[in-house]
Amino acid sequence: MSAAEFQFAGQDIPWLLASWAARQPDKPFLIWAPFDAEPRTWTYAEFWTDVRRVAAGLAGRGIGPGDTVLLHAENCPEGVLTWYACATLGAVTVTTNTRSSAAEVAYFVEKAGCVAAVTQPAFAALIAEAAPGLRWVAVTDGAAGADGGPRTGGLAFDALFGDPASLAPRAAEPLAPAGILFTSGTTSRPKAVVHTHANALWAARVAPTTLRMTADDVYLVYLPFFHVNAQSWSIWTTLGAGGTVVLQPRFSASRFWDVVARHRVTHISLIPFVIRAILSHPAPEHRLKAGVFGAVVPELEAALGFAILPAFGMTETVTPAITAGPGFSPPPRAMGTPTPGYEALVVDAATGEVCADGRPGELWIRGTRGIQLFAEYLDDPGAMAKSFTDDGWFRTGDIVRLGEDGALVYCERDSDLLKVGGENVSAREVEDVCRTVAGVADVAVVGAAHPMLDEVPVAFVIKAPDADEVLLGTTVIDRCRETLSDFKVPRAVYFVDEFPRATLDKVAKNVLRDLARSYEISDR
Repeated sequence: MSAAEFQFAGQDIPWLLASWAARQPDKPFLIWAPFDAEPRTWTYAEFWTDVRRVAAGLAGRGIGPGDTVLLHAENCPEGVLTWYACATLGAVTVTTNTRSSAAEVAYFVEKAGCVAAVTQPAFAALIAEAAPGLRWVAVTDGAAGADGGPRTGGLAFDALFGDPASLAPRAAEPLAPAGILFTSGTTSRPKAVVHTHANALWAARVAPTTLRMTADDVYLVYLPFFHVNAQSWSIWTTLGAGGTVVLQPRFSASRFWDVVARHRVTHISLIPFVIRAILSHPAPEHRLKAGVFGAVVPELEAALGFAILPAFGMTETVTPAITAGPGFSPPPRAMGTPTPGYEALVVDAATGEVCADGRPGELWIRGTRGIQLFAEYLDDPGAMAKSFTDDGWFRTGDIVRLGEDGALVYCERDSDLLKVGGENVSAREVEDVCRTVAGVADVAVVGAAHPMLDEVPVAFVIKAPDADEVLLGTTVIDRCRETLSDFKVPRAVYFVDEFPRATLDKVAKNVLRDLARSYEISDR
């Protein structure tokens, strides 16, 4: 037994579920909150029972240890049950973006070696086209799923329920694969990130403290289950604390506060479009305790009325690797310090020199693969060699700097860092200033071509409904001039109704760059 395996000897994901089911069988674990029906609740005991029922059904249809099962669905209880049922069998669930094309799904299936699939009515035809060689495809009942359509073709999901007594005992293998997530693949084909049982157990052990989650807390999950935020930051954190998950098909601005009040939600994960939606609707008397965001933003915390917990992580780090920790408040705009169990460095990628003087550099993170860090990029030794140093540091590709009191401050992805006349400019820093202007609903800063300086920053702004474009554009630039160095000030402000989106609703800045570079920019 390796030292890594010893850290979780005798433990795996089904062990964790069984432990909670025995300790607090009647405590609500999963509350499904669909848009067009009444909520349904699974206690810890009921969830564990249904997980084993689905596991028995999967086993009866030939799924065993090491097999990979495609889960291509919007958020739904059937998807969560499938994921944990596969983990109970020692099988691996491959969760994929529902906005993927048939060609992309075909690649996912081939890369991961999927043998079967679970999906929803809206995606059944796409799965049939993309993966005709699967042994079988189970399709949820639309009335219980997210899309509301009837099930046509495929195996009924309910047919997967079997007799838990038929399940053969399986020894815990903490470093065995449990799930595969695909990265967004903005510069190459998506990489298959392998998470282990120990990764889930690590997140469950550490994240409740860093995200201040207790057994009395309730985490609202509306971000997609095919993203690490939902799988790990939200659900594995809740499992570690013994709390409750409220699952929605997707984010709904009009239903948000009603769901928060009805289920006494305490925790959410925040991304910009969610923040805009929350601020546009009146809040109920019951207020959230915490929102997990990328940095300390006092103005945002004041506007929302609940604590903002700074956190940085990615699919490869499993859970937030940079956090504030309980009782510690980093300076404004900072992410925090390394979460216990992780090491971090800021490195000049060109020279390998550690940037301990506040200069921007690439964030490197180190931990044990299969525990703090993902196990591997599946069958991709080239990507592994590019991403890891010889002594185990994972190159995140994110540019940060060491700030006040040792807290790390996010600058930008390396590919999005602007070079203005030889000066590094963080688009994130400029965006943070723009967001302090009343009337700015959201902003994205990119580089536009410039004949003298190579590139200069420009801002694409979504304005609030009542804001005047001319006045707002002037105010944004004036605020930046007051706050930032002159080379960081946007040379232009362009107004758009919405941003182009890439995977996981990230702003497609490459599209905005192309648009910006089609405009004429002053050389002043």
